[in-house]
Amino acid sequence: MFRARIVVPVILLMAASCLAQQEPTSTASCYLDDGREVYIRYNPATTKTLKVSNGKPLLPGGAAMTLFTEAPLTFADMGISLGAYTVYPIPEKGKWILAINKNVTPGAAYDEKQDVARSSVETDEVPEQQALEVAFAHSGSRCTLRIVLGKTATFSEFIAH
Repeated sequence: MFRARIVVPVILLMAASCLAQQEPTSTASCYLDDGREVYIRYNPATTKTLKVSNGKPLLPGGAAMTLFTEAPLTFADMGISLGAYTVYPIPEKGKWILAINKNVTPGAAYDEKQDVARSSVETDEVPEQQALEVAFAHSGSRCTLRIVLGKTATFSEFIAH
């Protein structure tokens, strides 16, 4: 009887611990006119939980964002084939860079040599927002990615082919 009182709570505690370690994910989607989808999966974060350093990639929840595309894309005159990629927003003084990287290995460190596309992106100052916001706007064959954190919003245009 005494053993059951200890074993059951320990098992429940272990299960809760495993569930707590799984990061919840959010998804931002862009549906093209022909039904194909472009979307980004990311871990929710806030300005309190997300370390922002100039020249260092943002890693919400400690992981890179992941881009999935069912259509070939162009970003900053660079081609992106069908498939999965990591997305690294990189804040720098006075500008942000968006890097699309072919290494999708979970937990892998960012390696600029594996970028398939990389470019400065449009930024704008917005009212302060504590939570990371990632969203797409869709118009025809264009998907505009908006990333907002703190007082900065970035805008990146992807054109589907």
